[in-house]
Amino acid sequence: MSAEFSKPVRRPSEMFDRLFAGSDPAEVSRAAHATAVALLSRVRDEADADVVERLISFTAHHGIDDIAELWSQSPARSLPGSLWRLYLVQLSIHDDPHTASLLYERGRVELHSADPVIAGAPTPAGPQELVRLIDTILHGAFTGDYAVALDRTAAYCRVVASGATHLADDYEPTEPERSSALTTRALRLSAFAADLAVAARLWRRDALE
Repeated sequence: MSAEFSKPVRRPSEMFDRLFAGSDPAEVSRAAHATAVALLSRVRDEADADVVERLISFTAHHGIDDIAELWSQSPARSLPGSLWRLYLVQLSIHDDPHTASLLYERGRVELHSADPVIAGAPTPAGPQELVRLIDTILHGAFTGDYAVALDRTAAYCRVVASGATHLADDYEPTEPERSSALTTRALRLSAFAADLAVAARLWRRDALE
């Protein structure tokens, strides 16, 4: 299919809040788990580089809606829920790599932990470096240790959450609305980090369903 006739990309501005309802929650849950398991199993069994590349670049060509319809209603600490969050983090970086870089670099300076090392971004991490980072992490989710991919993404989220928190403090005296938006973003990323970290532990115990 030519680029002229490809499906338009839809990027909701509040992607972390975007949810899609299902008419039968039990059926939606079964479909979400089945597709997530089948997806990982197929890629790992076939080890087809073209398939992996298509999955990594899926949201760039198709947007997030198709994935959301399957996985967005799944519990955060489940296989489909964790895949959904990996794709959301990827899309947030691809959609605005400059802001991602700004927040990451501020967080890297302010956060005194091993998280920047765990995330694996170069120092300093510019926009393109972060795009490559998240694509590499997603590649590892499909072909390597899924728990490592979850831990790296959780670490990235903690670094960026720290950056957003400190920038929010900077803007509070002069731009309170922007400060509030950054604080909200930090809280969402912190929640993502916690959920992804738990999912990684569950995966290692063969208990992520």
